[in-house]
Amino acid sequence: MCFFNCTKAKFSYFLFIFFLIFLPAIVNSAESTYVAGVNTLADVVEITGSAVVNIDTIKMEGYRFVNPFSSLDNDFGFEFDPRFKDFFHDKIIPLKGAGSGFIINKEGYILTNDHVIEDTDKIKVTLKDGRSFNAKLIGKDETLDLAVIKIEAIGLPTLILGDSNKIRPGEWVISIGNPYGFSNTATAGIISATGRSLGNIGNRDLIQTDAAINPGNSGGPLLNIKGEVIGINVAIIAQAQGIGFAIPINAAKEVLQDLIIKGKVTRPWLGIYMRDTKHTQEGTVVITNVIEKSPADKMGLKKFDVIKEINSKSIASSAEIKKIISDLRPYDTIEFKIYRRGENFKIKGVLGEK
Repeated sequence: MCFFNCTKAKFSYFLFIFFLIFLPAIVNSAESTYVAGVNTLADVVEITGSAVVNIDTIKMEGYRFVNPFSSLDNDFGFEFDPRFKDFFHDKIIPLKGAGSGFIINKEGYILTNDHVIEDTDKIKVTLKDGRSFNAKLIGKDETLDLAVIKIEAIGLPTLILGDSNKIRPGEWVISIGNPYGFSNTATAGIISATGRSLGNIGNRDLIQTDAAINPGNSGGPLLNIKGEVIGINVAIIAQAQGIGFAIPINAAKEVLQDLIIKGKVTRPWLGIYMRDTKHTQEGTVVITNVIEKSPADKMGLKKFDVIKEINSKSIASSAEIKKIISDLRPYDTIEFKIYRRGENFKIKGVLGEK
């Protein structure tokens, strides 16, 4: 009995000594981790914010005003005072827009969204230090909603482009931009999901985040905790809170060279319409139409063909076909295994360019 009580007393004494020694260390460790996290977010904003720019655009829209008394002039021979007629002439009205962007190299190249600078006559870039520059459009791509503009300046800060293939849901992210004209606004959140697609801005793998993204944030960077760009803010869902989207930076890196050198992105083109189906045991993707004189037409693909393989890879969906073709380049050779009227056979051809 004494042995049990003595052992219990010794164990209780041991626990007391253990917590007395190690509890302060555990508490301090938790506190320092929390403080370090806050400092890290603040440091990222401070270090990267100077490379985030405000983009203001102006589009000169023309309006024609018709003299309501012109028919009287013609029909009755009336002639009004010319000074009165001066009220009825064409007018040019400037339409203003705003967005964000970020500097990607010291030569002054800035990455933003295509819709931020689309159909504009003047682009003005303002840096965090207050300097303003007129910007020149270098290249744009409507499909990815990306654009590169350039300013002539020296001593420019830049951002590091990260690797969006390595991100995971739950990781911290920071958004910096120009929402509603409030320049260099920073918000933080997490990656909510990856691989999202929105039909109204194209079918692509988007990053979903709960970091606040508002009108004017478009084109700004989505940063990881290291301060690297992992996405370009692109869209929000109206009337939804905590749901924003960004284009993965790896998608932008793949086309940056084309945008800067060619001013556009060249992509492979096949020229078919297709749909997924479960009504055939021979495959899951059926061609619903073939564009006349397209690469698909020239290589012999037909309406109602069932696509079974591309380049010896089995096909499970139309999305998979789009991905395979997007990974190729214009004028690459491509081989299809198709099912047509009870027969399986292969068709080979060359992709076009669009």
